[in-house]
Amino acid sequence: MADQARARKVADRIKSLVAEYVEFRLKDERVGFLTITDVRVTGDLQNASVFYTVFGSDEERAATAEALADNKGRIRSHVGKGLGIRLTPTLEFIADAIPEGAAHLEDVLAQTRARDEELARNLSLIHI
Repeated sequence: MADQARARKVADRIKSLVAEYVEFRLKDERVGFLTITDVRVTGDLQNASVFYTVFGSDEERAATAEALADNKGRIRSHVGKGLGIRLTPTLEFIADAIPEGAAHLEDVLAQTRARDEELARNLSLIHI
């Protein structure tokens, strides 16, 4: 079992290798505006979860997910050559839900601010 520092270093290296491959070598028109947001590696360095976001519509997100799934072997091969460790981890691509969650929180905060302003106006009318 690898220590946490080594697992983090391997995860960071995988992140940069995947991003490099997708940006410069992957010639698949289905890939949209893609950002690799995080990589998490298991303690034994056997599996890596690659989190990504896609800017665009739901159709573009679905097409990008399909393209990543179809090219998973090529990406893993590139990662294996770049890592230089005995066993190349399996890759699992996971759409990152953080941007959607952040957008939802922004909407909730805007609604809360509007309600607070309305309540403040109503209270100021009562005190007049």
